[in-house]
Amino acid sequence: MLKLTPAERSELRAEAHGLSPVVIIGEGGLTAGVTKEIDASLNAHGLIKVRVFGDDREARVAIYDTICEQLKAAPVQHIGKLLVIFRPKKEAAKERSETRGKGMREVTIVKPSASGTKRPSVTKVMLKGNERVTAGGSIKRAKPRQKSAKKSMG
Repeated sequence: MLKLTPAERSELRAEAHGLSPVVIIGEGGLTAGVTKEIDASLNAHGLIKVRVFGDDREARVAIYDTICEQLKAAPVQHIGKLLVIFRPKKEAAKERSETRGKGMREVTIVKPSASGTKRPSVTKVMLKGNERVTAGGSIKRAKPRQKSAKKSMG
């Protein structure tokens, strides 16, 4: 089971406030199909709400603990019949590590037409690490940093 600090748990509770339940556990309880659906939802969203029908609080707590242990997720909040569960997304971590530190990146430039009546022109360009797109849509290179003549002499 994943452990969260109180600050992380508080932040996730605030984030989960606006979410709707994505999985509903009915009379059948926690079946293999329901567990698989919760796993898929955690992979897609990371933070999910699960609604459990039934009036037995101990049964809901047992379901909550079972879900967190089986799927290696963190319990965030159990309020009434709603369970909030968190597990970091695997795809997001890979995407962030792949995009950071690479030399070339693709940027879409949209320039409005000169007359304003025609469609804007859309172009995709590859930029190097030291290039940027200005507000006008042109590409500029970063200038080398100016060096002080006094500092280089001493």
